[in-house]
Amino acid sequence: MAAYCRVSTSQEEQENSYEAQVAYYTKLITDTPEWNLVAIYADDGISGTDMKKRDNFNLMMERCLWKEKDIDLILTKSISRFARNTVDCLSCIRKLKERNIAIYFEKEHINTLEATGELLITILSSQAQEESRNISENVKWGLKRKYENGEVLIKRVFGYEKGIDNHLHMNVSY
Repeated sequence: MAAYCRVSTSQEEQENSYEAQVAYYTKLITDTPEWNLVAIYADDGISGTDMKKRDNFNLMMERCLWKEKDIDLILTKSISRFARNTVDCLSCIRKLKERNIAIYFEKEHINTLEATGELLITILSSQAQEESRNISENVKWGLKRKYENGEVLIKRVFGYEKGIDNHLHMNVSY
């Protein structure tokens, strides 16, 4: 048994989610007598849209596909925690499936070794990918509005401070 956990930002509320995921899967696997914990793989503050930056995800895949091959089942919170890119998600699932390694997505109650899983995973991973794209577009839109309004988006710049008018002012006390 292994588990994969991920949060996409390093914000404090996500940090709690990250720690909660790791603790939950560690306890779940160790408290289940017929399961043997091999590893908990977790990426903290990493987007699910790009596999290249997800070091622990890649270690997990490497272990399953090329190294020890001692994992039969990977638990993960949801499809969006596993991947937010449909092609990557399906590619990884298929590679693991070829080696008879299941992924169980708890939120969606999907086991990838069951026949009905792939169509549902395709739909849900496409939805996760689109959600990620929408979030990115919303953030870009918000930043653009702030730039247009002259709002300062940084907290500290050496020699300057952010004034109550939300603009940078030279700090002459340096």
